[in-house]
Amino acid sequence: MSGERIYVSHASGDLELVQCLFSTVKNFPFGVHIALEEADTSRSRKRLEGRLANSDVVVAVLTDDGVDDPWINQEVGYALAKGIPVVPLYDHEELRGGFIDDVDGVTIDRADPTRTIFDLLGRLRTELAPLGALSVPNWYVRFPCTVPDCGQPVTLEITQDQATLWKRHEHGKPLTASCEGCASTYYFDPATIGYISRERTIEGQSSSRSRS
Repeated sequence: MSGERIYVSHASGDLELVQCLFSTVKNFPFGVHIALEEADTSRSRKRLEGRLANSDVVVAVLTDDGVDDPWINQEVGYALAKGIPVVPLYDHEELRGGFIDDVDGVTIDRADPTRTIFDLLGRLRTELAPLGALSVPNWYVRFPCTVPDCGQPVTLEITQDQATLWKRHEHGKPLTASCEGCASTYYFDPATIGYISRERTIEGQSSSRSRS
């Protein structure tokens, strides 16, 4: 899993929502192109056609306010014509229509964004690494250690399936990744793969966790 491209089609009024839901998705080693982060003030997306055409998955954000947005309809139609899978992300199932009426999607729970991000990651795992029901795609997040004067690469490998990750989240058992350079440990929410804190080992003893 590396180098894949995700195109997010959405209405202008949903940009803040989209940025929230994709904040941790962008940490994975693939490109996430959120349409209105790149469109100019005239709202012309013509220059994004190449990104759309080269995407591996298109996520269509269908909210009550944005479902009739003409750009979303055009981009979904373009993706389907090119054979690109479309994942609907909707306020409720009734917002699906046309050629994606029966496509498995993700319901946006505005009261519980953690659950929404978790379900979104699950669908993306299915689309980007369809290895079969009994297989677990090996996903990872790689980043430089944030300890001053270290900067060694740290890799969080995500080898567990979605059901196991949710159980860990419910039981407060974070995922961990260690820096081989300074032995610091990083903690992540299993549901969203969002950063929680860092614990640095100093001279054989652990210091308190830090969120920076």
